[in-house]
Amino acid sequence: MNPLNIILLIIWALSAIVLIALVLMHSGKGTGVSDMIASSLYNASTGSSVLERNLDRLTIIAAIVFSITILVFMFTFPQGTIV
Repeated sequence: MNPLNIILLIIWALSAIVLIALVLMHSGKGTGVSDMIASSLYNASTGSSVLERNLDRLTIIAAIVFSITILVFMFTFPQGTIV
């Protein structure tokens, strides 16, 4: 494996971990268990706050980085040979 693929693998793994963490940080939007737990912490206007919008932007950026690394892997990862 060449150095480019090693760097891409590290970026891919970090972006996956960050993406999971960011998705879990979003507040629940429904009436399920997450809404029951967080109902005392949040009010109805938290979805439009600056913090929520920034969290959305960071999640989208992490998803784009994750997707781009996957696409670059498709072209640069060494292929196996059939003997």
